[in-house]
Amino acid sequence: METEFTPLASLGGGLLIGLAAVMLMTTLGRIFGATGILAGFIQPDSSPEFSWRAALLAGMVSGPALYMAITGNWPTIEVPVSTPLLALGGLIVGLGVTYGAGCTSGHGVCGMARLSPRSIVATLTFMAGTAVTVFVIRHVIGG
Repeated sequence: METEFTPLASLGGGLLIGLAAVMLMTTLGRIFGATGILAGFIQPDSSPEFSWRAALLAGMVSGPALYMAITGNWPTIEVPVSTPLLALGGLIVGLGVTYGAGCTSGHGVCGMARLSPRSIVATLTFMAGTAVTVFVIRHVIGG
C-alpha cells in the first residue's frame, strides 16, 4: 500500500481544525471533541445545544461539496478495506472513545493545547496504538 505525502493539504486541514477549535472555545467556551459533539447532537440536552452542534456537523460534512464547487471535481476517496472491516474499525474507535473519555480532536488538539496531563497520556496512547496497528498490518500481516 502506497501512502501519498500531502503536506499542503495536511497543513490546511490542520489549520482549519485548529481555527474551529479556537472559535468554539472563544464563542461558546466548549472543547472541540468531534465524537462528543456528535453524541450531543444525537441526544441533545437542549435546543441551543442542538443548534450549534448541527451547524458544526453540517460544516464538517459539507467539505466535499465545497471542494467540488471550487475545483469542479468530486474528491477521490479510496478506502482500501472491506465494508465489514470498516464497520469493525468504527466499533473499535467508538469503544476507545467511550473508555478513553474523548477522541483525538478533544484530547489531541484541545487537551494538548491546554497541557492537560490526561490528554497528553491519551494522545500518546492513540499514537502508540496507531503505530503498532500500522506496523502489524503492513509488516506482519502484509496488507
